[in-house]
Amino acid sequence: MIKYLFTSLLFLSYFGFALAESAAPEIIRTSSVIDQGDYIKRYKKIAMREMERTGVPASIKLAQGILESDAGKSKLARSANNHFGIKCGSQWNGEEYFKEDDDYNDQGKLIKRCFRQHRNADASFVAHSEFLRDPATPFRYGFLFRLDPVDYRSWAEGLRRSGYATNPNYPKLLITLIERYNLNQYDQSSVVIKEPEVVLTPVEELQRGILQTNDVSYFINDAPISVQEVAHQVDVSVSRLLEYNENLRQEAQEVKPGDRIYLQKKRKYYRGRESYHVTEEGENLFDIAQRYGLRLDKLAKRNRLPETADPATGEKVKLRGSKQRTAPRLEGERDETLSPTPSVPTDDNGRIIVDDPTDTPTTRRPSYPPSNPRPITNVPPSNPSPPTTTTPTTPRPIPPVVIPSRVANPTGPSNGTAEQYHSVSAGETLYAISRKYGLTVDSLKNLNGLTGNIISIGQRIRVR
Repeated sequence: MIKYLFTSLLFLSYFGFALAESAAPEIIRTSSVIDQGDYIKRYKKIAMREMERTGVPASIKLAQGILESDAGKSKLARSANNHFGIKCGSQWNGEEYFKEDDDYNDQGKLIKRCFRQHRNADASFVAHSEFLRDPATPFRYGFLFRLDPVDYRSWAEGLRRSGYATNPNYPKLLITLIERYNLNQYDQSSVVIKEPEVVLTPVEELQRGILQTNDVSYFINDAPISVQEVAHQVDVSVSRLLEYNENLRQEAQEVKPGDRIYLQKKRKYYRGRESYHVTEEGENLFDIAQRYGLRLDKLAKRNRLPETADPATGEKVKLRGSKQRTAPRLEGERDETLSPTPSVPTDDNGRIIVDDPTDTPTTRRPSYPPSNPRPITNVPPSNPSPPTTTTPTTPRPIPPVVIPSRVANPTGPSNGTAEQYHSVSAGETLYAISRKYGLTVDSLKNLNGLTGNIISIGQRIRVR
């Protein structure tokens, strides 16, 4: 009897384990779908009302709520009625809730961060709309409200570009939820009351909005402003701004107009098409790191350079991959790849060294220059004339040989004034280019026959 009971229990235990193992994934998946479906039924009306009131797409709001709150099951949603993971920030004066997030202290331990607490879930949905359209932070999310309110794809991408979430797959996750549950149907049912549109020029848009390079968000200010004021405008803490930007040291430090302020940690390597950057005149290693959204220490290490280095104009700086075999040549260093002309020896001042004609040579002299030198022309004749038989008593002064340096545009105008051009890189504006070459935006536009402010990557802009 005991043996029979033992055998039966063993069979049931094995069968039960096998059943649970095979069914568990399906149970979890079904439960998730049920939870998300219930969440949509519960909050679709408030999402539609908010779209009518503010213009935030109902589909985006519902998808964000599901993703950020785990369909209302997260600890933050249950304890603080916060369905969108919004932290307190400098503008929040309401109730606060502290929990560990993804921030670590110097000892590598998670620290608690302040999150907004609401009286109920509906209040969280309303607060989410106000957070996105907060007039105190138009630099960050203002451009979203100039998008088509039923274009959920552009909204999803815009949220990532503005730095709402650091996950590069954030737009894909939102779009998947919207299309899986047909959430865009609630956008079509809403009558959107759009606020008067503020028309900005491309340059104004660039200077007032949140931009992105290398999947990292940054802000360009248009007036002298302190780090503390920048933190207030973009709703990012001062400590994080100091951490993300190597050139910022303290909150009272003034940021110059046109400078990039990164709102996220820069990348270790460049994710774009370019593997190298050819150094332009006046650029240092920090300028290159800023342009490509790269951490300065990683860029310096990859190129075997100090962080304060000034690579020489025309040198290739590596943007990703392993270390360079040899470090780029620095500004002022001699280029060993350029071999001197052995037939034209010169002194330190660039003058040709000529042997004394009165010396009696014991060995054969070089065929060039001749013992009786003639003035050197810019284009030497293919068939040199034989030297004159009349030898002057006093040697004529020999003009120095001038080796022309490389210029941006070797085919300059015939009047002798060489034109100079600048190739537009990602993130550059007419304003930034004009500052680099000491010009005004208007003079730069007149020089290139431009009527607007729109320029494209790779476009050649005349600067001289």
